Amino acid sequence: MENSIPILMYHQIDQRPAKGKPLRGLVVSTQAFGRQMALLHALGYQALGMGALMPYLRGQKRGKVCGITFDDGYLNNLEHALPILSRYQFSSTCYAVSGSLGGLNSWDIAKGIDPKPLMDANALRTWLGEGQEVGAHGVAHLDLTTLSDSQAFNEIKLSKVRLEETLSASIQHFCYPYGRFQQQHIEMAKEAGYESATSTQRGRAQARDSLYALPRVQVMGSVWLGHFWYKLSSTYEDRRR
Repeated sequence: MENSIPILMYHQIDQRPAKGKPLRGLVVSTQAFGRQMALLHALGYQALGMGALMPYLRGQKRGKVCGITFDDGYLNNLEHALPILSRYQFSSTCYAVSGSLGGLNSWDIAKGIDPKPLMDANALRTWLGEGQEVGAHGVAHLDLTTLSDSQAFNEIKLSKVRLEETLSASIQHFCYPYGRFQQQHIEMAKEAGYESATSTQRGRAQARDSLYALPRVQVMGSVWLGHFWYKLSSTYEDRRR
């Protein structure tokens, strides 16, 4: 039987915006996140960042594991998610936008999304010091599919270089901004020296998946706990690829 590994995708862990706000679903309340992590723990899952998950994705290890990822590097991940992750000794990967450390999610403002602070270098160092991992999410959160090949490679490569220089830490995992990529971007991620790259394609990771085009299970703010369990433990997400 094929080993299916859910890589959970989160953005913000915070108080949910008012109804009607754009992309409200990308904000999971702290209480809901806490219940989800408690359920994973109760079910015997070990939640891991991408680095620790790699042996399982490569088929070198087997176990009841899932990945935890956060896109964009919001400060509320540190403030609200980290204490919960630490409670269960879970690890995760936060994909940071290297050109926006300590800034705001400026790429969202035109959509009417409220600006929220992103972790600065010191906050990311705290994140790392607490056993979590940092990945790269581009220099400026640009859609790679709209860029020339040289521009796209700079976004992929320089985000790794700048984060490594700033944090004095190895950055081995990449997340395509907006989840959008083409075959040449897979090759660029390999050339840049990453070990993996995640997308927003739905599904649990399977042995047949490229490590540079990994699907994820998006957790929306509206998901109820039973549905959360169903998404990670059944073929529900796999059928929506």
